[in-house]
Amino acid sequence: MNEFADAAVLASKLVLHADATLLEIVRRSLEVSLAAVGCASVLGLSAGALLAVTRFPGRKLCIILTNALMGLPPVVVGLLVYLSLSRTGPFGGWGLLFTPTAMVIAQIVLITPIICALSRQTLEDLWLEYAEQLRSLRVTAFGSLRTLLWEARYSLLTAILAGFGRAIAEVGAVLIVGGNIAHVTRVMTTTIALETSRGDLALALALGFILITIAMLVNGTTFVLRELADCDAR
Repeated sequence: MNEFADAAVLASKLVLHADATLLEIVRRSLEVSLAAVGCASVLGLSAGALLAVTRFPGRKLCIILTNALMGLPPVVVGLLVYLSLSRTGPFGGWGLLFTPTAMVIAQIVLITPIICALSRQTLEDLWLEYAEQLRSLRVTAFGSLRTLLWEARYSLLTAILAGFGRAIAEVGAVLIVGGNIAHVTRVMTTTIALETSRGDLALALALGFILITIAMLVNGTTFVLRELADCDAR
């Protein structure tokens, strides 16, 4: 018990004094996750909109596949990205393995299906509600899509936040493709795992505090956005 209390006190000091190592790890975590979410949002929202408003052969299969990919095991994604970026892989010549870029790629693969599936369901529900009215007004396909995106903006932001929550808490995939290299690819989750195994509980707890705070902020923002969406619906 004394060991945990001492570690908690030291962790609090690291956070309050803005320890340089701590800030570096947090900054890198946010950079990697925000970059991944940005790319995944473009891909996921585009694919979700396409699946929502268009009808084509194999559409249902694509929806089933997208929903299934929401539960992709992170270590499997890490392994596949590792094999693709390794020297013997198809993209080995790019030299991306064990870099932050490789971690971003792994997170994109993980969270794109989440954003795609959630946005597809939201936009499809709206499309069923507004399709006849938009057709009667002879709104173009682009105009219809723009209207749907605006009407669903809060729900779509919730989907993006869900992707960010998955990305910032990811450890398996980023550990495999990033290598957890100090000052290069070390992020909050991988550092917590490493420092706990080393017995350095202070740094692990400090990062844990920050990670929990970020998770609470994401969940709080999600709740507010849902409330705003409900207000708009009324």
